[in-house]
Amino acid sequence: MIVFPGVFIGDRVKIGNNTVLYPNVTVMNDCVIGAEVIIHAGTVIGSDGFGFVRDGPVNVKIPQLGTVQIDDHVEIGANNCIDRRLSEKTWIKRGVKTDNLVQIAHNVVIGEDTLLVAQAAIGGSVSVGNQVVIGGQAAIRDHLRVEDGAMIGSQSGVAKSLGQGKSSPGRRPFPTGCGSRHPL
Repeated sequence: MIVFPGVFIGDRVKIGNNTVLYPNVTVMNDCVIGAEVIIHAGTVIGSDGFGFVRDGPVNVKIPQLGTVQIDDHVEIGANNCIDRRLSEKTWIKRGVKTDNLVQIAHNVVIGEDTLLVAQAAIGGSVSVGNQVVIGGQAAIRDHLRVEDGAMIGSQSGVAKSLGQGKSSPGRRPFPTGCGSRHPL
């Protein structure tokens, strides 16, 4: 394992062989990181999920006691946030690759060999299948399923589950030089 300056590793963390944690990575208590994983600078693994309930006009925090598991051969880009859940685990499976500035909320499962491009945001309790591609600035609403092989275009807002091999087209380009605001 290679650990660069400024890395924080919490209590009871397990980290596999040949894993690299670049500067200022934070791995919170009880998280599990596999072998041959690369986590780039500034990423936070195991921060609290966004869990609150209303008590009249007051927001009351629900303790997030779960963990994050990152399997072997995963690469996490710079400044990602991968949240822990209320109980059990948020799970990033083997071979997943994320770009910089990706948010993965609590209770999410990301399937094997999936790609997440810059600024993608995955809502809580989403299940993403194997070999999915999620384009830059795409957002997936909470409690959805994205099946194996789905492709989500850049700047998409996914509001319903996607079946196997389906795609979400993303934002279509505007014509250049004509001043039109209508998609092609």
